[in-house]
Amino acid sequence: MNQWPLLSILIWLPILGGLATLAFGDKRSTSSRWFATGIAAVTFVLSLLLLKDFAFGNGLMQFVENRDWITSLNIRYHLGADGIAVPLIVLSTFTSLLVLIGAWTSIENRVSQYYACLLILEGLMVGVFSAMDAMLFYVFFEGMLIPMFLLIGVWGGPRRVYASIKFFLYTFLGSVFMLIGLIYLYTQVGSWELSAFWNAKLSMTEQTWLFFAFLIAFAVKVPMFPVHTWLPDAHVEAPTGGSVILAAIMLKIGGYGLLRFNLPITPDASSAYAWIVIALSLIAIVYVGMVALAQDDMKKLVAYSSVSHMGFVTLGIFIAFALAAKAPNTSAAELGLQGAMVQMISHGFISGAMFSSIGVLYDRLHTRRISDYGGVANVMPWFAAFYVLFAMANSGLPGTSGFVGEFMVILASFKNAPWIAFLAALTLIIGAGYTLYLTKRVLWGDIGNANVATMKDINWREALVLGAFAAGVLWLGVNPKPLTDMMQPTIVELVKYLAATKL
Repeated sequence: MNQWPLLSILIWLPILGGLATLAFGDKRSTSSRWFATGIAAVTFVLSLLLLKDFAFGNGLMQFVENRDWITSLNIRYHLGADGIAVPLIVLSTFTSLLVLIGAWTSIENRVSQYYACLLILEGLMVGVFSAMDAMLFYVFFEGMLIPMFLLIGVWGGPRRVYASIKFFLYTFLGSVFMLIGLIYLYTQVGSWELSAFWNAKLSMTEQTWLFFAFLIAFAVKVPMFPVHTWLPDAHVEAPTGGSVILAAIMLKIGGYGLLRFNLPITPDASSAYAWIVIALSLIAIVYVGMVALAQDDMKKLVAYSSVSHMGFVTLGIFIAFALAAKAPNTSAAELGLQGAMVQMISHGFISGAMFSSIGVLYDRLHTRRISDYGGVANVMPWFAAFYVLFAMANSGLPGTSGFVGEFMVILASFKNAPWIAFLAALTLIIGAGYTLYLTKRVLWGDIGNANVATMKDINWREALVLGAFAAGVLWLGVNPKPLTDMMQPTIVELVKYLAATKL
């Protein structure tokens, strides 16, 4: 299978399938649903070949494709995937398929256009995780804005225009800094290849400017405090599918960018200014988690919880280098990076499940206000069973995926500075607080009102989506070893590179 252009297929099959879906028009909505879902299913099955043919123990790029693209500018069509990229690609295809299935009855207007946007977005996300040429990465990175902008702006809620413009401006303005940094690096090394950027000999001044340029771009995407304010608005107004993709996949691109750009290109600056990222991460974990407690909108509460949980990703990435100048610790570095990666995959399952669950409730009552519910478990017992599992995972319960990544990051933090680990561990209390508060008010007690009494339990399609997310949550929580084995060689190579340059 390594002879196949597998990564190109995973990129262009959904993109071309999305364009073909547009041809069905508004009058053949059922056909467009079947066609688009079939394309997503084939893409997901093909992405599993990455797992089948992945060479465990190899920390280098695999499934490599390298061809000329824009020769006048020395830009190449260079793709590759390693132990960091492959899990994120499979997560993208898995989540996209579930989103398409979940939208089967919830989207009634412009159905073919909606499914086309989701398919095109899927291909662009796979392209981001596969690109080994910086300009190719930038094209895919910026291209994702268009379908997500449309998903929010066309199929969103009452304030969809405001939310979509805010989302676009935040992300686009952040990526301008990245573009400036990429152009500067090209002038220094004469190539757009990421490997050339990683081997560039840069002064501390150059690294500092580049570090903050890339940090701004990816901090908006994570999103980190204080550039996170676009996320709650985007989630509240986006349709369920848009919220799931945004939380489960697109936020991970910020963490992926930090691993691909900030650490290997600017290792000295990453070590020197890690304390800034760590401080902002702790604020996100503690303060933004407490902000979630005050929300009366289910989507907004889960959106703020995403900011808090993604704080563990940025904390895990940078904690290993906080005290690098005084006490190098490569084992802590590996543990922190592994924890960050596990947290990204775990949050993809949990956040996707939480927003899908909220979508199930919204489809029945068309409201997201917590006070409009109560006693849902009395009329939707199967839904309640799934929801409680996801709530426990969101609280970091051992045995679920929510515990594994956070525990690894907390342990890595403790090896460097116990007080950082203590602050990070507060999420186990705060997260349980806002999640159980939400669960209690929505599920338990007497039936809240006559509208709740008429609600029907989940159908087979909704059970399939929630069941698939539940399987991911439990699998990663009980047996994370296959994922960590896949990531470990790549992380070891990254830490060795950082140790050779700085640590």
